[in-house]
Amino acid sequence: MGTPKFSVPILETLVKSSYEVSCVYTQSPKKSDRGQKLNLSPIQKYAESLKLNIRNPQNLNSEEEFKFIKTLDPDIVVVVAYGQLISKKILDLPKKGFINIHASLLPKWRGAAPIQRVIMNSDAETGISIMQITEELDSGPVMKQIKIKINDTITAEELSNNLSKIGAENIVETLDNIFKGKPNFTEQNHKVASYAKKIKKSEAKINWCRSAKEILAKINGLNPNPGAWFMYKNTRYKIWKGSISEKKGLPGKILNNNFIIGCNDKSIEIIEIQKESKNKLLLKDFLIGINFKQGDLVE
Repeated sequence: MGTPKFSVPILETLVKSSYEVSCVYTQSPKKSDRGQKLNLSPIQKYAESLKLNIRNPQNLNSEEEFKFIKTLDPDIVVVVAYGQLISKKILDLPKKGFINIHASLLPKWRGAAPIQRVIMNSDAETGISIMQITEELDSGPVMKQIKIKINDTITAEELSNNLSKIGAENIVETLDNIFKGKPNFTEQNHKVASYAKKIKKSEAKINWCRSAKEILAKINGLNPNPGAWFMYKNTRYKIWKGSISEKKGLPGKILNNNFIIGCNDKSIEIIEIQKESKNKLLLKDFLIGINFKQGDLVE
């Protein structure tokens, strides 16, 4: 059970292993922003290319899906960023339960957006937790954790790719240990749990009164989606990539001819930027087409 690009390498590894993938569950196709075209999830596209059995119910916990999963008689279910809560009735069906590959070091950053939140919080490390699914969100016992260090330049997309690869590299060994009767699950310390709430679009607007470190963390954590942005002359601009400059000035003020923008302490030097309805550009190309003055304020 999975939906986004993050899930694909794990499914690919399972397909190439000795384990039989009897069915793939993924979220229903979403309508595109423009027009009525349906966008299939990355997992569905990959599963269709291999002609795997696919299910994408609006409600996983319906009686119809319960009966269908029961007929599959699964040994185990692997969940990777599927996107629906799973009822106890369905959790009880597989002989060896459900396991989940979660993109954080549980109990830290349970929930929908662990990759974005760990970057926005400027954490020094994160990782993968392979855990047993229980009724409460991301609270089941953990079988294995793999830690990695992260720096202040990594984006959510880059970190997602790294963690997905780690999950794929460890899933078969995990299943082997479970089927050999050697699982070693450890209960989480629920008292220190934190939650990675789903990213709201309203969070993506840059507040230039914050520190440069916080703003850069937002830029990186929200790259590529939804993207950290600001307004200038009634037009929205999304910053894809930036760095911290030691230059100082008023928050939101354009400090020089290189469009460096002041923060609460230091400033942000833009490396890659995108004007709304336009393509993203490196700063040197962006500066050719924008009329601005040093001292102008952005918001």
